[in-house]
Amino acid sequence: MLGADQVRRTVAWIAGEQAADGALPWFAGGQLDPWDSVEAAMALDVGGEHARAAAAYRWLAGRQRPDGSWAAEYRAGAVTAPGAESNHAGYLAVGLWHSWLSSGDAALVAELWPVARAALDLVTRMQLPGGAIGWALRPDGTPDDLALLTGNASLFQALRCGLALAELVGEGQPDWELAVADLGAALRERPAAFADRSRYSMDWYYPVLGGAVTGHAARARLAAGWDRFVVPGLGIRCVDDRPWVTGAETCELALALVAAGQRDAALEQVAAMQHLRDDDGAYWTGYVYPDDARWPVERTTWTAAAVVLAADALSGASAAAGLFADPAGLPPAGMADPTAGAGWPTGPAGTGTP
Repeated sequence: MLGADQVRRTVAWIAGEQAADGALPWFAGGQLDPWDSVEAAMALDVGGEHARAAAAYRWLAGRQRPDGSWAAEYRAGAVTAPGAESNHAGYLAVGLWHSWLSSGDAALVAELWPVARAALDLVTRMQLPGGAIGWALRPDGTPDDLALLTGNASLFQALRCGLALAELVGEGQPDWELAVADLGAALRERPAAFADRSRYSMDWYYPVLGGAVTGHAARARLAAGWDRFVVPGLGIRCVDDRPWVTGAETCELALALVAAGQRDAALEQVAAMQHLRDDDGAYWTGYVYPDDARWPVERTTWTAAAVVLAADALSGASAAAGLFADPAGLPPAGMADPTAGAGWPTGPAGTGTP
């Protein structure tokens, strides 16, 4: 388990990559996408850097487009990829709810609620027949009929965080409730609604991480993919047919394991990826183990943030730790897997596997 001093050093490194105007890119001078920027801002809040996290959210708020979307990529404040993606729009709600749990900053919630509301209204407009949500907007403003499982699992969490914010500010959002119910059913029961990207580890664990699949079903899902993706002592593969382990995916798996009640396995994964840690608290993105080579040769704020969020979920150190550790804590009631059993089946003793 990472110590508090190690977490603080990583948070300080993330803070050092933030631009003076609040932008929080992959690394200083690099690209910025809304989803990863929110993840890095959440890590700042875990580390007590609330003003910096709020500045990152305000930077995004200032660039929201009239339809509720953001560009897919920015660099030095300029748009470098104009396309609008649904998971980018949704994730601000997760960050804002996390910020509220971390800091209790009601003024920031009031300021950014209209931004989160407009973004989630766009997400619900992008929902397709059958419950899945299109991954992007076409040039004519209609949703693409391609739906991605990982992005949809993230949007399941985002809509529920949005509903928590709506309760907090006293503005009911019945359309979101209907949307998240349909989306949850699609994630659990309609795999054909999503593009087949099963070779990617995120499609394996994200329905658990996002809270759509819980309890016994979550443990069974994680167990089913374990041998395909987990490389003992190194972390998990990003793609099942490539000898490349990545730090962010490993720590996101740890978050899914915590949510599924498998703390020991989560601890093992966080420990396994520490070979990516640098002396200043930053983390390299990934490692090609047959070549004993880091690749790509970059240290990213979102990788470091995933480590911080996993450590927080395991330690319970911040007031927001339960956001990932206990998905059932989000409204509305009954949105988790209704077939989930009580209690957790035990895995093989001493193996650390689900």
